[in-house]
Amino acid sequence: MPKPVLWLRCEKKEFERRAALTPTTSKALIDAGFDIFVERDQQRIFDDSEYEAVGCKLVDNNSWPSAPTSVPIIGLKELPESTDPLPHTHIQFAHCYKKQGGWSKVLSRFHRGGGTLYDLEFLNDANGRRVAAFGFHAGFAGAAAGALALAAQRKGETLGLLTPYENESAMVNHVKELLGGSGKGVKALVIGALGRCGRGAVDLFRKIGLDEDNILKWDLPETEKGGPFQEILDVDIFVNCIYLTSKIPSFINHESIAAAGKQRRLSVVVDVSCDTTNPFNPIPIYNINTTFDKPTVPVDVGEAKPPLSVVSIDHLPTLLPREASEQFSSDLLPSLLEFPTRATARVWTEAEQLFREKLTEAAAVEGL
Repeated sequence: MPKPVLWLRCEKKEFERRAALTPTTSKALIDAGFDIFVERDQQRIFDDSEYEAVGCKLVDNNSWPSAPTSVPIIGLKELPESTDPLPHTHIQFAHCYKKQGGWSKVLSRFHRGGGTLYDLEFLNDANGRRVAAFGFHAGFAGAAAGALALAAQRKGETLGLLTPYENESAMVNHVKELLGGSGKGVKALVIGALGRCGRGAVDLFRKIGLDEDNILKWDLPETEKGGPFQEILDVDIFVNCIYLTSKIPSFINHESIAAAGKQRRLSVVVDVSCDTTNPFNPIPIYNINTTFDKPTVPVDVGEAKPPLSVVSIDHLPTLLPREASEQFSSDLLPSLLEFPTRATARVWTEAEQLFREKLTEAAAVEGL
């Protein structure tokens, strides 16, 4: 029986430094009998030599298209836009199952190539909970980006290039420094506070010095009455951490912002959930994802009103790339060890069934 194989591709998204497999998890897979191929990548937080040291086989950057189609390709972020058919099996976040912009075209590549997609967002355990998620670090980094945007705004500036931090302590200390030594006096509201993402945001706010009473922690009970919510307009930073599955009333909108007028305190919205192109987006005050080199987008609030900006970066955890990668890859490892038996292993059979359903929908849309 041939050895199971995984091929770690490089990430093509600008500023993305995380990895789906770390040297630590690669070694665990190799010890379990896998062959691990790793594309050389200067952008990745882990050096090529770290993978080589644990027994991985280094291959050229972005060479996965020439790999045998029997070799599964693992990565994190979506592939660059293309019409090329995809004949391989891919394990990645594809951002195409909730009818995001261009979703059917993404899936049509698998239809035309005969490949399979196992979307990392939809690998669930027996209780329906994701086996691995970047939620905590997304919330933590999102709250940090929001605080940095607030600090810049208070100086009459726009937040500039965000660069990844070596570790959590470096991030916390930098945010505190730019806020004048502490976040004391800043008021924040986190929706989805009981989830992994929300807990990360709350943790960052605590560590930069916000008073506990100034961290409003909302979840389903606080939002069940339906928005828009005045309370959001009465804080400095609003962080959205919900997992959107269906249409809900907007949390804030242009009308509620206009009604607040000059009395609005809200300065920064951080949409960690980043359902930017989702037709059900509950924060319909912006329409583009922001980037690490341009982290914020201004909201049109009219003349003589306090400024308001949105952070909508869809790969926030890469601000803490090493820690986020280690945590995610470690959580994913038990499922990857089952991948050779994916024809019967529940986490993989359910993920493939969902893929087939979405593929059928996309084929109908694309007329395939």
